[in-house]
Amino acid sequence: QVQLVESGGGLVQAGGSLRVSCAASGLTFSRYAMGWFRQAPGKAREFVASISRSGGSTAYSDAVKGRFTISRDNAKNTLYLQMNSLKPEDTSVYYCAAELSSGSGYYLKSYEYHYWGQGTQVTVSS
Repeated sequence: QVQLVESGGGLVQAGGSLRVSCAASGLTFSRYAMGWFRQAPGKAREFVASISRSGGSTAYSDAVKGRFTISRDNAKNTLYLQMNSLKPEDTSVYYCAAELSSGSGYYLKSYEYHYWGQGTQVTVSS
């Protein structure tokens, strides 16, 4: 079955960097658009970034644009999120998500994604 497993979360000081990864199995990774979402305690899950199945198209939320970079390695079936200039408000559980895609687009809404990982905690201290 499809499995998405996030890793790389942890505790980092404000201004620092962290890279989280999402290892995919049970699917043909290169056929799926991928996304990162996050959810803080007491808040709704929010979109962070998305990437097309080839990696040629990306999108970011305004909150992370210019600080975070989404990328993928289709040969390794792995999705990445490089997070720089981290702020305390970036503290959340980060989830990766996958959705079958027939074209060069990506998805921005959580309900558009069929498969989800279990999440990895990122905590940014001030």
